[in-house]
Amino acid sequence: MDHNNNIDFKDLWKKQTVSQPNIEDLLVRLKQFKKAGLHNLWITNILLFATCAFIVSIWYYYQPEFISTKIGIVLAILAMVIYLGFYNRLASVYKDIDTTQTNQEYLQKLIEIKRKQQFMQSTMLSLYFILLGIGIGLYMYEYVVRMTILGAVFTYGITLLWMGFNWFYIRPKQIKKQQSKINELIDRFEDVNNQLQS
Repeated sequence: MDHNNNIDFKDLWKKQTVSQPNIEDLLVRLKQFKKAGLHNLWITNILLFATCAFIVSIWYYYQPEFISTKIGIVLAILAMVIYLGFYNRLASVYKDIDTTQTNQEYLQKLIEIKRKQQFMQSTMLSLYFILLGIGIGLYMYEYVVRMTILGAVFTYGITLLWMGFNWFYIRPKQIKKQQSKINELIDRFEDVNNQLQS
């Protein structure tokens, strides 16, 4: 019988290399997250400001007659300005993330971003859609009253369908995508903190 079969499992266990969290990889992911967040902020600002400018130019060039049209334009622009005002508050949090921070500070920034995103995705997006919906409805009224009943129903119906599609399909998809990205980063930083503390 061969006595070399006596293996010291405790010794082998001690010698094994423990996979340490790859901090550099995590910091690269964080940098990509920050860059994507700031990029989305810029794109949203450009698109909504361009939309506001387009709406104002319509008001200027076509001189609507009904007060409802003017109120609708103001409500649509107000919806965009309010949304941007709150959305741009995320920019300072993104910019505060830098390479000199500790893991705990990164984690706190990510949690703050998540909290602000949830506020934007619930309260502010609801307010935005309500104001925008009322604004578009009032704006369209001046032109819809000149149509046949069938044309008016079709026009408002298509508009409501498009807004419903955005609210019930695109919005939840975007929210889920944003939440999964930030939750993954938060989980990874929590894992790193737990491993470093143990």
